Amino acid sequence: MDRRQYRKLTCAVALAVGFAALPGFSYAAEQMASQTDQPATAQPTDAKPAAAQPTAAQPANAQPATQSTADAQARETPAAAGTQSAAADQVTKQAEGQQDARTQAWVKSRPAEDIITKAMKQYEGKTIVDTTFDGTTELTAKMAKSTLTMHTGDMFTTSGLQKDREAIFATGYFYDLYPTVEQVPEGIVLTYHVLENPVLKSVKIEGNTVEKTADLEPLITVKPGEILNSRTLHENVQAIQKLYRKDGYILAKITDLNIDKDGNLTVRINEGKLEGFKVKGNTKTKDYVILREMRQKVGEPFNSTKARRSMQRVYNLGFFEDVNIKMNPGVNPNAVVMEIDVKEKRTGSFGIGAGYSSEDGVVGMLSVSDTNFRGTGDAVSVSYEVSGDDSDAHGYTFSWRHPYIDAKETVGTLKIYNRTYEYSDYDEDGNLKEEFMRKYSGGEVTFGRPVSEYSTNYVTLRNRKDEYDNFDPSDESTRYTKDDYVDSDGNAHYFGRSGPSYAQWRKDNFGLTRSVILEHVTDNRDNIYNPTTGGRVSLSGEFAGLGGDFDYQKF
Repeated sequence: MDRRQYRKLTCAVALAVGFAALPGFSYAAEQMASQTDQPATAQPTDAKPAAAQPTAAQPANAQPATQSTADAQARETPAAAGTQSAAADQVTKQAEGQQDARTQAWVKSRPAEDIITKAMKQYEGKTIVDTTFDGTTELTAKMAKSTLTMHTGDMFTTSGLQKDREAIFATGYFYDLYPTVEQVPEGIVLTYHVLENPVLKSVKIEGNTVEKTADLEPLITVKPGEILNSRTLHENVQAIQKLYRKDGYILAKITDLNIDKDGNLTVRINEGKLEGFKVKGNTKTKDYVILREMRQKVGEPFNSTKARRSMQRVYNLGFFEDVNIKMNPGVNPNAVVMEIDVKEKRTGSFGIGAGYSSEDGVVGMLSVSDTNFRGTGDAVSVSYEVSGDDSDAHGYTFSWRHPYIDAKETVGTLKIYNRTYEYSDYDEDGNLKEEFMRKYSGGEVTFGRPVSEYSTNYVTLRNRKDEYDNFDPSDESTRYTKDDYVDSDGNAHYFGRSGPSYAQWRKDNFGLTRSVILEHVTDNRDNIYNPTTGGRVSLSGEFAGLGGDFDYQKF
């Protein structure tokens, strides 16, 4: 096990889960780093090679001369500190001034790893007489011993030693350990010197804003009053991150696990902020038309579910052929800038038609509409129709929709109309009874406001007048049915249903309607043009009266 590998191993517990400082965990790393930074010229003249001394790997508390020599050599070895990671350096710096007596003693006695490696090679092939542990409690000693693969009576190998050291680390109860060997006539006594993790006193969670502390605390299963198990703590960290990912906060991570010398553990969470938006590809549509569809605000933790919904809402505007969202790194660590790239399509339409006949004269129509008027997101539509005389279809309609009246996303729609058109009336058996000209005029005002992400309530005020269009009684056009009026000569007259016998029918079907329409719409389709999931449900009721000719309720 070379120096680089061992240092990675000793720092794995603290650094793999983002430890910033674990006093009682990081002191040994601090000593190792300081040892390797000393200049080679500081080597004492009486230092002797450790490999030449059979007692070089005796227990640290015996402090033999060769052990002191090994420590001196470790302190004098240059350049090896370059293998220490930046994160480990941060750990040791933050741990300064927080050492307890237990850690200070460990720092003084712990030999450098390269010295240990050299010393262990000379015992290759010798018989293990006994294996002991120094620094363990009853619980951790039993746990550590159960992981060993080299037992009493087995042949000692450096590969087996490395495997057992890794197994002991894997229990999660130790921050650092090193072996020493005492040679006896029957073979060797192998001793593992360990630095236990501190006893946990309390756990505190910081930095969480979108997940409640009450929901996170059950995920931390390390128990106060017990030795901190770094493996369990690592599993707890993964459980917290899994909860965040399930709720869409894919950038959230544990950036700091800090335990002070009294055993108080602080779990600090960085939820990953949304730093801003950037819009690309829009030439007509204003930026704010796209940005107001975003489901999260700048400064909030980034949420992938909300980002996906934002993309759906932009596409459902109907202004774009394609919408893509990309996350770019932000200025601050663990922050992103959301880039919305759109491809616009035509949203306006224009139609015109004209004709002439000797009977009807000039006829024509004109229509102009745009669902994204001047790139503001407003929808405007105007149509006009003209014919030779008033007995043919003619009139106009106008509508305007403004989707964002206020910050609460209130939508407003105005409609004004005055049209006359040909209407076909059928009886219950599907037989044509009459074709006549029907005229309607008036207007409507509609307001809508969302009550949730997928549900909106609407209220419409309608004022509309419908009329049965009269005609010249002398015109016996076959498009009108006969009245029941017959003159004294037995001739039927073609008055349609404008005669007195149809007065009640006209009263029941034509007149002024003043009503209020209430509607609730729930639409959770992912794509309103080509949905793959979701559906649309609408409930409405119309209440007429308010001074009009009709008084009814319709659902």
